[in-house]
Order: sequence, then C-alpha cells, then structure tokens
Amino acid sequence: MPLHNIFHPSEKNETQEKLVAEGIQCFLQDGSGIDEQTQLIVISTAIEETNVEIQKANSLSIPIIKRAELLSLIVQEKRTIAIGGTSGKSTTTAMLFDILDYAGLEPSIISGAGLVRLQEQGKIGNAQLGKEDLLVIEADESDGSIVNYHPEIGVLLNIDKDHKEISELQEIFEIFKSNSRKFMVNSSQELTAAFSQNRNQDFSSTDADARYKATGFLQSGLHINFFINHIPFSLDAIGKHNMENVLAAVAVANQLGVSLELCSKAIKNYKGIYRRNQVLGNKNNVWVIDDYAHNPAKVAAAILGVQPLAKKVIAWFQPHGYGPTRFLKNDFIESISKALRPQDEIWMSEIFYAGGTAIKDISADDLIQVIKITHPNAFFVEDRNNLLAVLQSHFTDDCVLLLMGARDPSLDAFAKSVYEGL
Repeated sequence: MPLHNIFHPSEKNETQEKLVAEGIQCFLQDGSGIDEQTQLIVISTAIEETNVEIQKANSLSIPIIKRAELLSLIVQEKRTIAIGGTSGKSTTTAMLFDILDYAGLEPSIISGAGLVRLQEQGKIGNAQLGKEDLLVIEADESDGSIVNYHPEIGVLLNIDKDHKEISELQEIFEIFKSNSRKFMVNSSQELTAAFSQNRNQDFSSTDADARYKATGFLQSGLHINFFINHIPFSLDAIGKHNMENVLAAVAVANQLGVSLELCSKAIKNYKGIYRRNQVLGNKNNVWVIDDYAHNPAKVAAAILGVQPLAKKVIAWFQPHGYGPTRFLKNDFIESISKALRPQDEIWMSEIFYAGGTAIKDISADDLIQVIKITHPNAFFVEDRNNLLAVLQSHFTDDCVLLLMGARDPSLDAFAKSVYEGL
C-alpha cells in the first residue's frame, strides 16, 4: 500500500523532506491526498471530526483507525519490549535500542522522539526497521493506547500525575501488566513497586532487594558516572533520572541475554534524543539547554539535573494546553517550588494553544503568582519573543538557561534563536 502523509502548508517542511526521501508522498491538508483508491486512514487522537481529511474519508467510506491501533497491529507481529511510565519512556526506549543494536541483535524501534544518531543519518529518527523480529516501543498511557499492547516484556518506569489522576493510571498500568508475558518495574518508587511481578526482574536505585541496582551516582559537568551491580557505567548526560533510565534499559537488555559489561560499552556511545537535555552550547558564560519537560515531575527533574552545572539556573517553561495546565496547576507549583534553589529563577510564557475546543480560563501567570509567594524569583513574560530582552539583566557569569516545553513544533527553532541571540 502506498504511504501518504498530510501536512499543513504553514509548517516548516523539514519533516516533509525526510518523508519524501523515504518514498512517502505528502499532500496539503485540504483533502487532495484522499480519493477512492485510498485503502486506510491513520490518525492521531489529536485529530478532531471536523478535520477535512476525516470528513472526506467518511464521505468515501474509507476505514479510519487511530495511530495506537496501527501500532498494536505492528506489536503483534514482533517480539516486543514496551516501555511504559509517565516519565522517561522516550529516553529509555532509545537507550535500550542502542544497547540491543550494539549487541548485534538488530532490533526495530518506534519511539515518541527522534534519536540523535538516527537524525544524523538524515532520518526523522523516531522509527527504524531492524533485520530481526525484536521491537522496542514507547507505550503511551496518555491516550490509553498502552492497554492495546501484548508485549513479550513490559516495563514500568514510574507513576506520577500527568494527563490522568494516579488512580486512573494505576488501572491502566494494571492492564498493561496483565497483558505482558514478563513485567519489570522500577522498585525505587512505591507506586511502581506495587506492580512487581518478580523481584528478580526489578531494578532500583534504592531497593537493596532488586535484581538490578544502580549506585554511586556522580555528575561532573555534562557527564554522569555510576555502577549497576558493581559494573561501572559512564555517559554524556545529566541528572539522576538518566541514571535510572539507563538502569531500566540495562535490566531489560540483560534479561534478553546481553551482559552488563557489554551494556556498559554500548551506553558510552549514546548520543541522546531530540530535545531531551539537548545542550545548545555555552555563550558568554551561559549554558543553554533545551528540554521537552512538560509535566511536574519532568520539569522538576530537568531543573535538578542542570543545577550542578552552574551556581544559578534560569528556567523558562511554556505550558501546553489549557486543560492539562488547569489539571496540573497545583502539582506544577509544588514541584517547581521544591526544585528551585534560592538563587534560581523560574520564568513562564503564556500557555501554548494548538487549536480545537478549549476553555481558556487559566494563564501561566496564575502559576507564577502562587510560586512567587514562597519563591520571589518567579516571573511571567506573556510573549516568549520578549524573553531574551528581559533576561539580559538576570544573567550571571556562571549561569544555565533551561528552556522547557512540549507539543509546540516551533520550540526547537525558538531555543536556537535564543542561543544565537545571547
């Protein structure tokens, strides 16, 4: 079946160019890519019924399935390792893929973020077809699609309030566990430890009874060192959360027969994934780091991860979606307030609106005003294009500017423009 992709003409077409290079035809988002010869339409959960392609497909009685349904069909055909949890899925998926690939197992990958080393080959980077039947996939709980997968190995990294309440997440992950032939959990966290299928499969940085244990964490600049079951590990990354991501990937790889020593060699070559702790550089004594952090736990982890780099952190965050921001308001306030040191600063710009139906009854400034009560260094700059100008007097000679946000496709270009403008 020929593959077609619908794109919006106002967007930058770098992705389009990469799709065309792979033999995928692209069409404007005006219905012209759909006709009587079209066999199937695949959509994301973000596409509404008013979309012109959906309307045309319905008028022609063309079957429509969600992206998650397509992924579940692919998963059924492979020996699948599904990585679940509310944080760290993309990174752990990429790390595990790199280890298995280094070990000669030639796996496939489907992830939510592009791997830098695949992007360096001119690819979008979030998917690659291997030569064997092993597939590593990021399993998304936000749309509930994770319950559609029946993997050979299911992995649960963590449970934090994100798109859903904790109780709802626990129900989803319980189904994920029951659908998995083997289930491995991070027993460092009380909520995930409760899902343990077999303690001899679990991994942890605090639980002495876990099969795989990470110890001796040390961060030096943009580099971290630690041990897994007394084997030394080292890679270019920041934050304890990345140690835990490595730990999860190594635990799974070892269950598949890859030695810890080989895992250690493989992870040294890890180049990261798109917009996860992506270091843009240091200019005028200011480190600029771009990060996809978007829920309370991720934002806090991103701030904590860069604090060892400099005496002062200036963190900027653009929330996405009025509903998610409203839902997580108090959690954002608590997590950010706890993560900040007295000298650190938090800045926010207005909530990113992707279109569709939404009640715009909350502002990012509402969060800032509450944070300011206990942490005076909290600021709101409604238009992010004014950010660099107002920050000039806040930079020091030992400083990190951390830029955070998700869903907005222009954030990459924004971060690069900030760095260039320093």
